[in-house]
Amino acid sequence: MIKIAPKELKKISEVVWELPISYKEGMLVPARVFATKKLIKDMDDGVFNQITNVACLPGIQKYAYCMPDGHWGYGFPIGGVAAFDLDKGIISPGGIGFDINCGMRLLTTNLTYEEVQPKLKELVDLLFKRVPTGVGCKGFLDITKDQFKEIMVKGVKWCVENDFGWKEDAENIEEGGCIKGADPTAVSDKAISRGIKQLGTLGSGNHYLEIQTIKENEIFDEEIAKKFGITKPGQIVVMIHCGSRGFGHQIGTDYLRIFNEKMADYKLSVTDRELACAPFKSKEGQDYYKAMACAANVAFVNRQIIMHRVRQCFSRVFEKSPEEMEMNLIYDVAHNIAKVEEHNLNGERKEVLVHRKGSTRAFGPFQKDLPKKYRETGQPIIIGGSMETGSYLLVGTQMAMDETFGSTAHGSGRTMSRSKAKHTFNGDQLQKDMEKNGIYVKSASITGLAEEAGCAYKNISEVVAALEMAGISKKVVALRPIGNIKG
Repeated sequence: MIKIAPKELKKISEVVWELPISYKEGMLVPARVFATKKLIKDMDDGVFNQITNVACLPGIQKYAYCMPDGHWGYGFPIGGVAAFDLDKGIISPGGIGFDINCGMRLLTTNLTYEEVQPKLKELVDLLFKRVPTGVGCKGFLDITKDQFKEIMVKGVKWCVENDFGWKEDAENIEEGGCIKGADPTAVSDKAISRGIKQLGTLGSGNHYLEIQTIKENEIFDEEIAKKFGITKPGQIVVMIHCGSRGFGHQIGTDYLRIFNEKMADYKLSVTDRELACAPFKSKEGQDYYKAMACAANVAFVNRQIIMHRVRQCFSRVFEKSPEEMEMNLIYDVAHNIAKVEEHNLNGERKEVLVHRKGSTRAFGPFQKDLPKKYRETGQPIIIGGSMETGSYLLVGTQMAMDETFGSTAHGSGRTMSRSKAKHTFNGDQLQKDMEKNGIYVKSASITGLAEEAGCAYKNISEVVAALEMAGISKKVVALRPIGNIKG
């Protein structure tokens, strides 16, 4: 892709840029991009083209947004956010992603780097055995079709009822680990056949399970960090990044075909066929939302079962119970989802359908949808970086509620295609170099490892700085990798 900012791009602030509705025929609202000068220069023209295509979609409210980790995706750019009127607006799989409810989960321990480092290889090797990774990998859970349908509806509640988690886990997950409105009758048999054997698996691509630590001077807000369960430098935490796997992918594929066939009936046209959509309140739109909710709940369960395995592995290696090690869930948040939420628009509260594609919810303090323990602080936000550079734990703000429908970035964002990264980096050498730098990695694919090299991603600290400067997220803690398993 060519990296060139359009001449029409107007600077609103140091980190907010706008393309007016005159930029492209059919735009209904301006498009806004959050980025530092450096990040805006590095964005490819595909991002500007895609976010202005989003601005043309019926019923869009306020702005089409792109976060600082923005890069080219399917339909929406990855990092795209848009809210739609429930009566006049649409729903689009291209605004959610094929890996429905791909998301992040972070849990604490009371272990320190000094305790874990001597047993790190043993721990990572065991996790690699117990958490299946790689393309098409299957899980250890043997369930019936009826049980899988129950999981689609109940989400993490099913896990708690079946001893795959603690009661308090569900309290620390977006929507309590269950998106309402899920209906298995809206899901195809093909999607069920793809998903039923994949619970408790990471998959491939940029998905990972990472053991991390907090270094000196990298707790930026000690009071909020303590409320999140992070109390000291050297503390060990675990991050999980994955989604609904083949199940969500098939649902996206199924409904893109249906929407492409039905758009003419609703007199809908789009500038990019990847933005195929349906009116939200149409039968097809409602069916997709029901199926999407099923996939979102399956993704919550997928991460929950992985976390259950993580607790078991830590317990085996360190000969303590998960409770003794205080392996508590800080939060789990989706970053490929569409949800009905209430937001302020023109001085009034209004329900809208918020699409977040590679974007994270960032609710500020005193929001009723947050767990009681986070109502004063705001919502924990987990921003995943590359396996070489580390990640961040942030907190939501009132500014995000006011400006971006309570949304922020989801990670560092790619600067290099997987194909280019594969031909640029040697996976074997990368693995050796990372171990020299204190990061032990196990991967199902050396080629896949090369695709995830740190240099293939934007500078995570630059992305986070843009979010802070915009006021839509606030830094709490930086997290540094020491062990990682990847597909």
